[in-house]
Amino acid sequence: MTTIFHLPGLLIVLAACSLSGGKQGGAEQADTSQTQPETAPRGFMNPVFNKDFPDPNLIKAPDGYFYAYSTQANWGEGLLVMPILRSKDLVNWEKVGAALEKKPDWKEKGGIWAPDAVYYKGLYRLYYSFSTWGDPNPGIGLAVSEQPQGPFRDLGKLFYSKDVGVDNSIDAFFIEDEGKPYLFWGSFHGIYGIELSEDGTKIKGEKFRIAGDAYEGTYILKKGGHYYFFGSTGTCCEGASSTYRVKVARAASLKGPYVDREGNALLENGGTLILEGNEAFAGPGHNGDIFTDDRGQDWMLYHAYDRKDPGKGRVMLLDKINWKDGWPAMAGKQPMLEEQEVPAFN
Repeated sequence: MTTIFHLPGLLIVLAACSLSGGKQGGAEQADTSQTQPETAPRGFMNPVFNKDFPDPNLIKAPDGYFYAYSTQANWGEGLLVMPILRSKDLVNWEKVGAALEKKPDWKEKGGIWAPDAVYYKGLYRLYYSFSTWGDPNPGIGLAVSEQPQGPFRDLGKLFYSKDVGVDNSIDAFFIEDEGKPYLFWGSFHGIYGIELSEDGTKIKGEKFRIAGDAYEGTYILKKGGHYYFFGSTGTCCEGASSTYRVKVARAASLKGPYVDREGNALLENGGTLILEGNEAFAGPGHNGDIFTDDRGQDWMLYHAYDRKDPGKGRVMLLDKINWKDGWPAMAGKQPMLEEQEVPAFN
């Protein structure tokens, strides 16, 4: 394994031994292009992973690592069906492999997009989208593993769009609330939620709607007595011309009603802007989980295009979330371009 220290304007490369255990998750040995240093540098600059890693989502595992999962990608060595990275500080990432060795076969055509990772009922779970661009009947499936690095086994579809009566049913998000599991989903045809069976493998009950048709990429954070909806709006995938951005609304209960800071209803496409593009990065959005470090600082991972090299895809960025008067905010409402202190995690 080769260790790369990421210091502003400088790369220091040290030779090291290979990872023990060889392959993980049924995939290749750890990538040497983005690896975990023995001692994290004092500062970092965006991006924190400079390869295509769209729709990042992550969990914190008992082994002390954060594991991140993304939409399928190809880094020049073949298709990775939900690539897996790991890190101890959200800044320095190493490749673990891919969640699945091959695409599931429960749908004839499509890509595997936007997995939502969660540990629930003794299993690591990836609720993923299976879709083509403009698909008339995309679906959401589930893969599970006893370990965050995999290998994951596919359990098949949860539902097709036509099963639930919602067009473009992609971008799943799982949350447990008051002892009940729920799945949220949707892309520019409303954001919906539904209760799941106790084991999280089937839908039950009736769906309910929480947002208008301007949103996709749902993430809901419960904090301080409120439920905060983070959603992406605009165009996700047009390189340097992408208009993706993140807006937020909140509610007193999981099912809503959600309103933005000015009191506008999320069901009517309200939402308070917290993140948009700048001169360096285009189309920031589809954020993953928000984690609090040992200093009490909240951090959010998301993707964006590097305007200087949009052809490499959507790279992964990390920035602070601050709170004021019960609302989240990001500095300048843009990706940070200056050096930042590395998050503090034991």
